[in-house]
Order: sequence, then structure tokens, then C-alpha cells
Amino acid sequence: MEGEALSCPVGIANRPLPAGDYGQPLPFSWQTERLPYNLHMQRSDGRAPNQLRPLAFELDIAPHATGSVLVSTGNTRVICAAMIEEIIPRWMKEQNVSGGWLTAEYSMLPYSTQTRKARDISRGKLDGRSTEIQRLIGRSLRAATDLEKLGGRTLWIDCDVLQADGGTRTAAITGASLAVTIACRKLVEDKKIASSPIRKLVAAVSAGILDGITIVDLNYEEDKAVTVDFNLVATEDGELVEVQASGEEAVFTRTQLDEMLALGHGALAQLIQAQRDVLARVSVAAPAG
Repeated sequence: MEGEALSCPVGIANRPLPAGDYGQPLPFSWQTERLPYNLHMQRSDGRAPNQLRPLAFELDIAPHATGSVLVSTGNTRVICAAMIEEIIPRWMKEQNVSGGWLTAEYSMLPYSTQTRKARDISRGKLDGRSTEIQRLIGRSLRAATDLEKLGGRTLWIDCDVLQADGGTRTAAITGASLAVTIACRKLVEDKKIASSPIRKLVAAVSAGILDGITIVDLNYEEDKAVTVDFNLVATEDGELVEVQASGEEAVFTRTQLDEMLALGHGALAQLIQAQRDVLARVSVAAPAG
């Protein structure tokens, strides 16, 4: 399957909101009740408010990585690569912390934006946005990983943005979850660990409020225009890892927050199913959950 692009079956961007949490009843009773916005409103790219952009995963994009994925969501494209080192950070040794560690790095390549983005090394330091995003990626993946099972190893996740059109952090998390699952499968195959330390798949999606309408999976044009910016990270069983919401020179109500959570949760169900479909096609067992 090296280098094969695995598009999501059935056209994920055209699926309606699922009825429940990956085939199960929704964990929050309000999610099926508080959707008062106009689902027939059409966005600039023709999508409905609850519609994801076209999604595709290309595996083994980086042959020297233990696991790698090129995730494409609309015009946003991110390479997520996992590599394993047989060492742990010094602070773990000094504090006698058992198990392994998982950490992430994130960068936008100079040509990923319409005007050239200078490399961090040319400024002598990582910019604040990149620092925030790579910490978010690391937190999100550690939440679903049994670091004791990883053993005395460091699992590095490198997320490099090839093309940015909104949602790079959420695409990075969704792609990285696949990359680490594949990487840990290889550890098991090489008999370095008895079982995979990945407990659950993780996915992330953006949402926001545009002209008073709640929308999901924002492109760059929408991201600039929304009055409320929202990111949601959750595991495959609907447990929340992180919720980020902020008004852009505006405020929002509890009802609008519930709407963003509802749309985000429905979108995450589709993303998780797409991850599972890809793993099934390459004969990698998905986490038991």
C-alpha cells in the first residue's frame, strides 16, 4: 500500500450527520435537540453547515518513518510522520518516571501559504502559534496512549504542513493518530512490545459561527470571517480531549457552544470511521477502545 492514496469511502463530505456516536446513542442528550440553525445554508465552497471537506489519507508517504500519513482535507495537506527512538527524555530518568514518552513537533513549510512563510530557524526561535499547536498534538495523542506499554522509548510525531487552507492543527491530530497506530503496530510485529500502547483513535475538527450560523470544518476564508473560533478533539468513543473556543471580538451563548459541540461531535464520528476504514484496508487492527 506504499504511497497509495486512500480516499474515504462513500464520499465523507456528502454524508449527513450520523444518528449517534459511531453507531451508538449520542453521549449528550442535548446533541439531537439543539440544532436550530439552518442546515440548508450554503457556504462559499458549496458545503452545508454540517458538511466536512473531502478527506483522503495517503500512507507511507515518508519511507524512513515508522509510520506516516499524508492527510488531505479540502486544500489543506499535512504530512504526519511517527519515528521511535530507543531513549527517553532526561527529565524522566532524573525523576524516575517509568514507561516511555510521546511528543510532537509542528511546522508550516515556507510554501504552504500564499506568501512565503519564513522558517523558524531563520528567526532563531519557534513562533508562539507553532509551539501551541505542537503541544496540543502531543497532549491529544498522549491522552489515548498507554505510555507504560511503550516502554523506554520516545515516540516522535512530526507534522509538516504542505498546504494550508484552514484546519491545519485539526488535520495534524487526525493524521497523527493514524501514523502512531501504524508505527506501534510495527513495534508489535518486531516483537519489541507485547501489545500496542494505542488505546483509542483520536480525531479533531474545527467549527465556528459565521453570520450567526454554526458551521464545521472551516477553510481559511471562513476561519478569517467567523466571529467565534472553535476546535474540538475527542477519542473514538466520544470522550473529549480538548475543547478550544474563543470569541473573535465577539461573544457567544451557551446555546451556540452546544451547537458547535454537536456539529463537531457529528463530524468527529465521520473522521473516526474514515480512520477505521483506512486501517482495515491495510490490515492494521484499530485500537480496541
